[in-house]
Amino acid sequence: MKLIITIDTEEDNWGDFSPTGYTLDNINRIPALQDLFDEFNVKPTYLLTYPVATDKKSISIFKKILKQDKCEIGTHCHPWNTPPFEEETNEKNSMLCNLSVDLDFRKLRTLHNVIRKNFGITPVSFRAGRWGYNKNVARNIYKLGYKIDTSIIAYTDWTASYGPDFSDILPKPFRFSIKDITSELSNGQMIEVPATVDYLYRNLGLSNILFKLFARNPINKMRLIGIFNRLNLLNKVWLSPENSDSKDMVKLAKSMKRKNYNLINMFFHSSTLKAGATPFVKTSDDEKQFLQRIREFLIFARDAGIESIKLCEAGEVMKG
Repeated sequence: MKLIITIDTEEDNWGDFSPTGYTLDNINRIPALQDLFDEFNVKPTYLLTYPVATDKKSISIFKKILKQDKCEIGTHCHPWNTPPFEEETNEKNSMLCNLSVDLDFRKLRTLHNVIRKNFGITPVSFRAGRWGYNKNVARNIYKLGYKIDTSIIAYTDWTASYGPDFSDILPKPFRFSIKDITSELSNGQMIEVPATVDYLYRNLGLSNILFKLFARNPINKMRLIGIFNRLNLLNKVWLSPENSDSKDMVKLAKSMKRKNYNLINMFFHSSTLKAGATPFVKTSDDEKQFLQRIREFLIFARDAGIESIKLCEAGEVMKG
């Protein structure tokens, strides 16, 4: 089994859908994060938004890491701050999947070309901002030459935020046709590597049904989910140091290995490196604990012989 780490590398301003007024202070923490990755011979995939890809200091930081072949640079499109700006700014339009096909393509092309120009590479890996992905987005990134998407987060429904419903998608990577982005096709044009979320309980069907049932019922939702987790009837774990502690992430990785998964995809936001930039890390102590969760998981991965690869290398692993 191989480990992929995908990082939504973006501005600090969580939940602010304004095209201007953002800051990029979290990017100053990237060199320290990369030092941690280097310690464990991990090559992360940084998925860059337009503000990051056009900022001189950010470009300098990532160019240095890229030149040393210690990372992959991919694309992460936030439509609200990626030109052209023709749509109304609101939560619904923060999802790429809700824009017209043409506007969606022009925003993606703008970001794609900026990364090509400023980094001297052609990115092949993509994740939609806020997971706002559908077949129109898939068709557009395919037209731009992308090979791998990681916009699906397994067993998760975003419809309450105007987004897609992935609640029936397994965390297994698969080839797909741009005509049907959620079904496996052995000779599909692209590869989907979902962000790893899975249930630790063996009866996955029952777990998923229960989770969807209670997640869609606002009455006592979190209390009910907590009860069922303690009873081991759900135990839904995200392979993300934002949502899970290292013990649960280790349990998840071990479970995935028992199920013969050949890839796991850890994911988080670069902005979580800075206290107060996301809901996940609020204090300097939280910052340290966040990095410690990553470290503890990487120690496990090293000791378990789980090698790190770039997202763009997923296809080679799937051939095996």
